[in-house]
Amino acid sequence: MPKVAAVTPKRKKPPGPRQPPETCASPRPLVAHPAGRVIIVSNRVPAPSDKAAAGGLAVALADAATAGSLWFGWSGKRAEETSTVAQCITSDEGVTYATIDIAERDYQKFYNGFANGALWPLLHYRTGLLRFNRPDYDAYRIVNRAFAETLRPLIGPDDLIWIHDYQLFTLAAELRALGVQNRIGFFLHIPFVPPSLLQVLPPAIEMLGALSACDVIGFQTQGDVQAFLDNAILMLGAAPNAENCFVYEGRKIRVVLTPIGIDAKKFTLLAERAAHSADAKRMSESLGNRALVLGVDRLDYSKGLPQRFDAFGRLLYTYPQHRRAVNFLQIAARSRQEVGSYQTLRRELDRRAGDINGEFSDFDWVPLRYMTHPVKRNAIAGFYRRAKIGLVTPLRDGMNLVAKEYIAAQDPADPGVLVLSRFAGAADELTEALIVNPFDADAVANAMHQGLVMPLAERQARYEALAAKVNHTTAQRFCAEFLAYLRAVAS
Repeated sequence: MPKVAAVTPKRKKPPGPRQPPETCASPRPLVAHPAGRVIIVSNRVPAPSDKAAAGGLAVALADAATAGSLWFGWSGKRAEETSTVAQCITSDEGVTYATIDIAERDYQKFYNGFANGALWPLLHYRTGLLRFNRPDYDAYRIVNRAFAETLRPLIGPDDLIWIHDYQLFTLAAELRALGVQNRIGFFLHIPFVPPSLLQVLPPAIEMLGALSACDVIGFQTQGDVQAFLDNAILMLGAAPNAENCFVYEGRKIRVVLTPIGIDAKKFTLLAERAAHSADAKRMSESLGNRALVLGVDRLDYSKGLPQRFDAFGRLLYTYPQHRRAVNFLQIAARSRQEVGSYQTLRRELDRRAGDINGEFSDFDWVPLRYMTHPVKRNAIAGFYRRAKIGLVTPLRDGMNLVAKEYIAAQDPADPGVLVLSRFAGAADELTEALIVNPFDADAVANAMHQGLVMPLAERQARYEALAAKVNHTTAQRFCAEFLAYLRAVAS
């Protein structure tokens, strides 16, 4: 097979780049690490003062971001020019957060264009929504190159570099092109696709080759591991061994299964406290004696929200005993509002919610509550604990930590029931949930009905098995396992 070179489109450097007021001056770690400092690289960097608010990635990586480590990525700010020097803040815990700003033109093409207009739909099996053009891909490579050039001066000789997610597929190749010989790992938080789908993407071979500049590549499910290996065999001429290792351009790459988790014990305590909060009290007062069906997602077409609304409508139609006895709350915080497909989705959900409420509402009961603004994490934890049904039905998802949070939040004496899509990565592990095909509205409606009428003994038995798994496959275990694979690589 021909070699794939890490060639990045060139752009003339602007005159007099803006210098950040506080720049990272030294790659030396604040705390010595015998096996090397951990450098986490992600598209967005959480604020040191509020990591939990930055989303699931920040929560999941809390155990890797320890004293002396570095977390590097985009600040979330757009500027006239992409930064060439990182700005650094060191938290009270001794973690250094290094960020760069991205030029507006690069953001539109790199983030809205290629990352979320091409890669995101493709890797969620939605090729009909894929929009590829070469300038967007060029900008993607330029931003990955900017990440590499800005990070390079901060890397110490024994540091471990851990790159995260689809926005940075080519970063490892850019670091290698700059002479970085450190051990580099990559973890994909979303699904991966088989060759029949990946080949739809014009630069598929180039991107696979760039990703293979890593030493360890991790995935959420065994299906994703196999999909990547199948692509490597077909497009890179790889020959994996029994340990899922192969050699490409002189480098040994290991492909590993390291499913992500949550801090289950911490979330259980959060839910117990939140159950007595003012928000939980307001929720309970609004429900009265009615059961709560709860969905918590980003407003994204991969989450299956239109299909979920239809399934709730089928529940009320097929099982009229639940009318006036149940409320469905869907929290769907807006995201990527500049992308056309997300705007279309929001309009579709507005219409479907109106149709359901128009058909089934009474003068003192509205069955479907739908909100698109963010809700605080502790409030959601209290809502999880109150909900009789946790409805997690994505059309495709890498893992979906909402499923695990819902289980962790339950009251063992009177637990709710998890209705889970077979296409969520969590379904591989959480087999005691009611597993459904989200494309079958009647099957999802039947599962909701089954959960609402399920005897207490069965609910407790399912909960105990699920809770044991959620408490085993934790965020701490995820970080420890992946970093163990990376440290095992010969320097």
